[in-house]
Amino acid sequence: MTKKTNTQFPKHFLWGASTASHQVEGDNHNQWTVWELENAKSKAAQAEYHYSDYPSWDFIKNAANDPDNYVSGDLADHYHRYEEDFDFLTKMNMNAYRFSIEWSRVEPREGAWNIEAITHYKQYLAALRKRDIEPIVTLFHFTLPTWFTDMGGFEKRANVKYFVRYAEKIVHELGSDMRYIITINEPEVYAFESYYLQNWPPNQNSIWKYLRVIHNMAIGHKRAAKIIHSMNRKFKLSISKNSTYAYPGDNAWLSRLSANVVQYFQDDFIIKRFIKSCDFLGVNYYFTNRVYGYRIHNPDLKLSDLHWDMQPADIEFVIERLNRTYRLPIMITENGLADAKDQYREWWIKETVVGIQKSIASGAEVLGYLHWSLLDNFEWAYGKWPRFGLVAIDYKTGRRILRPSAVWYGKVIKKLRKL
Repeated sequence: MTKKTNTQFPKHFLWGASTASHQVEGDNHNQWTVWELENAKSKAAQAEYHYSDYPSWDFIKNAANDPDNYVSGDLADHYHRYEEDFDFLTKMNMNAYRFSIEWSRVEPREGAWNIEAITHYKQYLAALRKRDIEPIVTLFHFTLPTWFTDMGGFEKRANVKYFVRYAEKIVHELGSDMRYIITINEPEVYAFESYYLQNWPPNQNSIWKYLRVIHNMAIGHKRAAKIIHSMNRKFKLSISKNSTYAYPGDNAWLSRLSANVVQYFQDDFIIKRFIKSCDFLGVNYYFTNRVYGYRIHNPDLKLSDLHWDMQPADIEFVIERLNRTYRLPIMITENGLADAKDQYREWWIKETVVGIQKSIASGAEVLGYLHWSLLDNFEWAYGKWPRFGLVAIDYKTGRRILRPSAVWYGKVIKKLRKL
């Protein structure tokens, strides 16, 4: 670390990484796998139109033009190779790991619980505990059983009871090895991509359905939290919120007003619907938005493979604002970049860790930092070509290897945990 502060991380700070079931397990069957098969050819045909101006285009175009890129298939086969993958957590001196339960495996048909899948996740959690790694369990990370979506999914308030029943079942079966629980990952992203932008299933364009889905997920979170808290107060619950930092690019009144509006609708409009049932706030940080007038104009000095503007140090301002507003402990549940050549990852992590240190020095309580992602993963509508993993995956052979930035990061964690 080239930048230093005098602030040490708390003794029990959680250093870890994150994944999501559909993005790494392989061989799932849910609403996403159905949609993938229906849309893979059209996604490949549109790839050049969408991505040819990306700085990574020459490197990614073969994969992006291939329909197979948009079908998750076996992926990293993490479902069967999780022990091997958990060893990388140990190699990087990590003590925490966030993952999601695949609802469609646990309840493949309405009311029919899959004992084999439940046993798998029990063994999965036990393997983490054996390595002294704290699990952070996510119940819904964008994928849903097809029977649930056939009934209308979160569009219908009457369906919320099925999610609550599933949450109660998971905690009843697996709760002995769990403490931190994320009920819903990025509710606003799921609703916006699925019911407004039409990038994800069910590809609908309705602001009313977007708002209804947000509302129903908030109800599901609150009801699940009430039941889980009644089971045992040891359980600490939250959502994971994709938070950005919005700031005016100049001192003009319109820029300042617009930045405040962007910040409110990006964060507070959503958080206020969930926060009263949260014990901490899970935060996913990837973006900063610089606002001029009523438009967002980012500097774009450094771009990830996904053409995302990268300003990792701004995580400091995200944490400080959320701490002032909500006065809850904060856990960074996702933070990372698509960087297949491992060109920027070390810099990104360094800027992020220093930013977190500064936020702690300012008085924020930060529980941990979970990097996205442990493994290269299926990046939803982009498919398999974006590479977020600390561990690189060869999807043809299944070979795994720590990227150089991950080797460096493991040494940093070891040093910081000894301070």
